[in-house]
Amino acid sequence: MPNGQLSPAERAQALARLARTEYDVLVIGGGVTGAGAALDAATRGLTVALVEMRDYAAGTSSRSGKLIHGGLRYLEQFDFGLVRESLRERRLLLKDLAPHLVKPIRFLYPLRRRLWERAYVGAGLLLYDTIGGAGAVPRHRHLSRGAVRRLAPGVKQSGLIGAITFYDTQVDDSRHTLELVRTAAAHGAEVVSAVKVVGLATSGGAVRGAQAQDLESGQTFTIRAGHVVNATGVWTDGLSRRAGGRPGFSVKASKGVHIMVPRDRIRSEVSLFVRAEDSVLFVRSWGSHWLIGTTDTAWTAGLDHPAATSTDIDYLLRNVNVALETELTRDDIDGVFAGLRPLIRGDADTTSRLSREHAVETSVPGFTTIAGGKYTTYRIMARDAIDEAVKGLGRAVPPSRTQSVPLIGAVGYAATMTRAARLAASAGLTPAQVDHLLGRYGSLTEDLIAMIIEQPELGRPVGGAPDYLLAEAVYAVTHEGALHLDDVLTRRTHIAIETRDRGAAAARAIAPVIGVELGWDAERVGKELDFYLARIEAELAAQRLPDDESAVAAREAVRDPRLRVADGERL
Repeated sequence: MPNGQLSPAERAQALARLARTEYDVLVIGGGVTGAGAALDAATRGLTVALVEMRDYAAGTSSRSGKLIHGGLRYLEQFDFGLVRESLRERRLLLKDLAPHLVKPIRFLYPLRRRLWERAYVGAGLLLYDTIGGAGAVPRHRHLSRGAVRRLAPGVKQSGLIGAITFYDTQVDDSRHTLELVRTAAAHGAEVVSAVKVVGLATSGGAVRGAQAQDLESGQTFTIRAGHVVNATGVWTDGLSRRAGGRPGFSVKASKGVHIMVPRDRIRSEVSLFVRAEDSVLFVRSWGSHWLIGTTDTAWTAGLDHPAATSTDIDYLLRNVNVALETELTRDDIDGVFAGLRPLIRGDADTTSRLSREHAVETSVPGFTTIAGGKYTTYRIMARDAIDEAVKGLGRAVPPSRTQSVPLIGAVGYAATMTRAARLAASAGLTPAQVDHLLGRYGSLTEDLIAMIIEQPELGRPVGGAPDYLLAEAVYAVTHEGALHLDDVLTRRTHIAIETRDRGAAAARAIAPVIGVELGWDAERVGKELDFYLARIEAELAAQRLPDDESAVAAREAVRDPRLRVADGERL
């Protein structure tokens, strides 16, 4: 896949190669860490395969806080090493690796306690500006109460004495992970989604590959590899048990819930940093919405479909409303999503105190596990995992070079931006529509422009989600490996959390269009649409329930089609 294109035809060819090739490294897990590990290995000259059970970024990597940041609260915990490392990675992503997907975002920190709070927060932000990645974003500034009123009139004025503004960066997490996968493929990695590892292949007491099942066809086969990397996030422990040995750590899942509300519900020109009951909330701009989160609670239910509860939503509304002049209600919410953080198990009483550092371990020969960490430091995690894996290959391997390997959408991005007006005119699009494409695809925008020139009807907005074009749905299946309607609405786009109907109208518009590319007949189109609409109802039902147990039971009533095949059901 020299151009990183993930088409249905490429997938079929890749599956055939997986069954007949022996790789240096097999990476299991298509989240950001697994994708980063595949890219790291491929750019060292290793032969590498990456398999993902569902869709790329289907787990934690599409349900993060969508921030690339050092972590202000880690400063309060005196974890200066983690903050410094994170800020260095922030600079690298913003400036070199993914400038089209990682953007600066300005936050306002309201001050309500005289004297000590301004000095305390200001000192912390001074460190934040200087200990790593200095100059990547503007430095913090102190504001008077009047300046806050002008900049963010929606912030509660009672007790306000001023504020401090600072910058961090936000990322389109699922698109970033997808482009990592495509970049790995462009460098020679074999990447295939909807492939579940059902067992590990061993020889002479060492892991030497995996038994796998194609969850689209149900067929099973063996993938041979010199070393296997377990990058499965919250699923880490289950795969580690298959390998045997005595792992030195385990993973605990923590649930984080976010809500999305329209921009006009909060009057502010900047994003907000809000102190919550037991942590902090970020209220950040996200296109035409505010993204508000997160919660942090232990999760012991099923890992496949984490569910937001009414208790989670109440917590977010209660805590954000403390800082707002006009309170938000459930009626203001357009979208909700829940994700699970993979935390290294420790002795702490609460998940918010468990380690965000990562751990790497070879528990048995030929099998390395990477777990923990945070989205921002995925590249370091991937490097460390491959550094450990290559020790068992029996030959010299070059060091990591991903610090100088931009994502495919970043290559030529600056030059593509200079042609934005010409691209818009050539495809009959508005400048705003091309800006939207540039912010999601970077230099790959030219691929979509070419599609629209060839088929002008693809330049039309999606019915029910006019911020997106039909070309984006088609591109998702012809170039980005989407296999199901849910993949397009939830991860290739964010229609599922950005529209009041959770993407129901857009699903009806998109299903027949992508069905043509995927070879679906009318019955299959209907099944995909029925599944997506049922998934919406299951999530809404879960969000009306008070606790994790009842909410996950409601959500699990509608399982991902790939997981149903894994359970033995034929679709």
